[in-house]
Amino acid sequence: MTTNTSQAPHMTDHLDLLESHAIFILREVVAECERPVLLFSGGKDSAVLLHLAAKAFAPQQLPFPVMHIDTGQNFPEVLEFRDRAAERISARLIVAKVQDTIDQNKVADPGPMGSRNRLQTITLLDAITDNNFDAAFGGARRDEDKARAKERILSFRDHFGQWDPRKQRPELWQLYQGKVNPGEHLRAFPLSDWTELDIWQYIEREEMDLPSIYFAHERDVVLRDNMWLAVGPFVEPRKTETVERLTVRFRTVGDANCTGAVISVAMTLSEIIDEVSVANVSERGATRADDRFSETAMEDRKREGYF
Repeated sequence: MTTNTSQAPHMTDHLDLLESHAIFILREVVAECERPVLLFSGGKDSAVLLHLAAKAFAPQQLPFPVMHIDTGQNFPEVLEFRDRAAERISARLIVAKVQDTIDQNKVADPGPMGSRNRLQTITLLDAITDNNFDAAFGGARRDEDKARAKERILSFRDHFGQWDPRKQRPELWQLYQGKVNPGEHLRAFPLSDWTELDIWQYIEREEMDLPSIYFAHERDVVLRDNMWLAVGPFVEPRKTETVERLTVRFRTVGDANCTGAVISVAMTLSEIIDEVSVANVSERGATRADDRFSETAMEDRKREGYF
């Protein structure tokens, strides 16, 4: 007697469990909160989060908007993907611009070559207040940074968006207390327990679209602070630097002047998965200058209200 393997039941794997848990968190927050929003940078993690949100509420449209905090120093490939991804699922896209915050004299202009990465905090908090959002979904993962490893899946912030790790609620046995008390604001991280490898395996399984800069391509770069920065409008070669044409890809997406590329020939999802599976440094630790300013760079920004 032969068995028709095409009719065999699907075996639940770790990606199914991660997906199910993330969808549960998305639905629970929507049930508890009146005006949630999903933060979307156009990077791989927020792309997975948006994909999960679409699954969680299908066949209906998302019951909340998607918001990007635009520093004005993004890779053009990422902005193009951002618009395409939101349009594909008919999501309402809100773009909050750091330039507007600068024009309102709420933060100092760092100049055309200066980093605007840290300025995002004020723009984010203003956008949350202006739109009266009481919860925001983010794609942060605990394995990215030691400050994010302290973060609960449901992270409660005070009226000013500030984070105090000592005042977070316990989350034992995946039981969550989602009620938002007066004066509180909720940040929710459905991908907290995912790893970089999980993200890439899920992207491959779901056949997801991504910005092209995640795949190996030729680009002019300069070596600065042990990182390969892409030469362009926000990175000009210094007198002591030599422009090189290399085959690179990006492991993470951030501002062009603080996000480094890695030398790579991985042009397919399976090749990226093979590459990530042997990496011994997290993507942020290897390629994000904004996390190298101090040992507590990420934690300091989170206390100020950053994601």
